[in-house]
Amino acid sequence: MARYTGPKCRLCRREGIKLFLKGARCESEKCAITRRMQAPGQHGAGRKRRPTGYALQLREKQKAKRIYGVLEKQFANLVKEALRKKGVTGEALMQLLEGRLDSVVYRSGLAASRAQARQFIRFGYYAVNGKVVTFPSYELKPLDEVTSVNPDKISVREVIKVPSWLEVSSTDKKVKFLTSPSISQVGEVSSELNPQLIVEYYSR
Repeated sequence: MARYTGPKCRLCRREGIKLFLKGARCESEKCAITRRMQAPGQHGAGRKRRPTGYALQLREKQKAKRIYGVLEKQFANLVKEALRKKGVTGEALMQLLEGRLDSVVYRSGLAASRAQARQFIRFGYYAVNGKVVTFPSYELKPLDEVTSVNPDKISVREVIKVPSWLEVSSTDKKVKFLTSPSISQVGEVSSELNPQLIVEYYSR
């Protein structure tokens, strides 16, 4: 299975914001953005040019891919699926991204990062409606319930803001996916993305 294996802090520096790819490290003083706020590479600290419209769209697409840990082909397929849905395409795309099993596990605090959530899911640590699922990209439906198969191996992340579309039980280590979130709801917990720019990128 293809996946990014390079330094994750380099990705945050390239986008200029915290992508929270390394769990607790991103919230500590060791965060690369805190220590070295510049793009990677020998020319990272050089003069920045005014980005073109295409550059803004590209960076927004790259940012979304890196936040959700999705590679190019899979991300393009998600955009195509969002385009087929009725309503606002940007909102449909965010619903597809936030409805993934690894996103729900991460948002609920049952994993320190999305990378850890994907690893736990592949190990068979979580079940959806009583059935073990080992695909991080599994798309949840409203009222689906995610439970921990090995609760002793999972520690709940502290000091997190649980999204309004999830209902989390920290003691039982389970979460219910109440409904597909709107863009405004996603913005309450993550305001880094502008999905409209992503849609414009793929609509060229």
